[in-house]
Amino acid sequence: MPTVILLDVSLSMSRPVKMENSAGSEDYNRRNLAIHGINTFLDALSVKNKLEYVSLVIFSSLYEQLVPFTRDYILIKSTLTKLTDFDKTSLAIGLSGAASTITDEWGYSTPSQIILITDGSTGVGQGSLKQILETHKQMGIGDKDASFQFPCTIHVLCLASPQDPTIQASVSMYKKIIDIYGHGGEVCIPESTLSLDSTQKMFCQFFEEHCSPFHGVLECGHLECNIHIFPKPQVYSKSHDFEDVELEVCHNIKIVGFLDTSDVASPPFISRHLVFPLPPQTANTDAGASDEAIGDTGKIPSFTVLLHGSLKVENMVAICQVGSEWYGMLYSWADPHKKKSNLMLSIFEPGVKSLPWLGKFTHLAPHQIFTASPYGEDDNKTPFPVKITEKRSYSLNHVGWIKPAGLQADIQKVLRHARKLPEKMPHFYKELNRVRKAALSYGFTELLDALSAMLDRECRLLPGSAHPDAALQLSHAANALRTEMARDITQTITPMSTKYSSIINEAR
Repeated sequence: MPTVILLDVSLSMSRPVKMENSAGSEDYNRRNLAIHGINTFLDALSVKNKLEYVSLVIFSSLYEQLVPFTRDYILIKSTLTKLTDFDKTSLAIGLSGAASTITDEWGYSTPSQIILITDGSTGVGQGSLKQILETHKQMGIGDKDASFQFPCTIHVLCLASPQDPTIQASVSMYKKIIDIYGHGGEVCIPESTLSLDSTQKMFCQFFEEHCSPFHGVLECGHLECNIHIFPKPQVYSKSHDFEDVELEVCHNIKIVGFLDTSDVASPPFISRHLVFPLPPQTANTDAGASDEAIGDTGKIPSFTVLLHGSLKVENMVAICQVGSEWYGMLYSWADPHKKKSNLMLSIFEPGVKSLPWLGKFTHLAPHQIFTASPYGEDDNKTPFPVKITEKRSYSLNHVGWIKPAGLQADIQKVLRHARKLPEKMPHFYKELNRVRKAALSYGFTELLDALSAMLDRECRLLPGSAHPDAALQLSHAANALRTEMARDITQTITPMSTKYSSIINEAR
């Protein structure tokens, strides 16, 4: 997942460190130890998880992104050698800067993590750790209301000796910050006296616990292959009415069947991952694959290569089981701007009915067992979507964007009403809010920006004979879609009150 290294560069990080067993006369301060730990972390990434994007952000009373998200870890290392000291520690500024860095690059739906590296100082005055907690307590804001509006874990790595009398109070305060702002995380301190070795050990342990790659086995009948899944699947956690559910993806992923891509269409998923074959000699080790081993992978027969090629040629997907009553699908995916394709794994919501139009996954069976093929003699029909046995006595005004045609039809309906303003004003705002709420339900927030641009274009293309209220309503709707209120599903965009609209209402 995208990682922000948030480094404290305040004056307290320049405090010298007394090392009992240090060789030579070279002096170290906490910033030197932080750089050494970050280099250790980046070295581990370059060997075991080189596809991760990392950004370097520094902060004191202000913040600055020194290195944007990149896979060039050498660039980050060279930037670390040019750091200088600044003024006081302002944790609020640092967390705000890290959050904006993530959302500007990855949006609000991509899981990410912030690694805060500091000396354990809580800071003083405005923006300090104590001031953040006091403000949060005085305002009476719930943790969920104050947390980041995107999935993000916060980890705090304190460069302080465990014997420091102030570190325990700092650790408890940092844990409260993690509960307020993040979606999980932990606070780490060295196990022994602060030194180069204890710092390196702390960063290595942190990497193994939170950033190590996900290795598993892909099974299909008697065929199997060791695989590496990137990014690492996160623990599924959700609160239901009567229970809290926490699930982890199983390391043995079993293919249970195949379907045409057109039958699956564009299903909703909670995460998407690349699937790579693992060299046999590195599948059962913790050291990760070396560059030479990865280079030799192309010369070794692999089931994933066979599966990828077959799915791509036959235009099919493989339904796989990733846990108890938890399913996903494997398919060939290619970037629109690149010719190279990859084997992808999309993980659905837990449950056997996560894709309603397919019915229960446990009820799917090979088509050969049916007396008559459900796809017809010439493969000219499909058994999906599964028909509902009970007949409902009411109509459902739902929005279904399983295929692109459904989305296009809804957008065109909004634009048709927009071209007939102000006569179709009630219908226009009704359809606009219906599409907006559906986009928010699907997490398709980019549609709001696109729809806003479309309405701006319709406003510019209005003929000279158009009613004045048409331009006012189109501009009002376009601007409303760009506000934070439009992201709240409980709110409704209402027509703009104008003298023209009041005249029209009186005429009616």
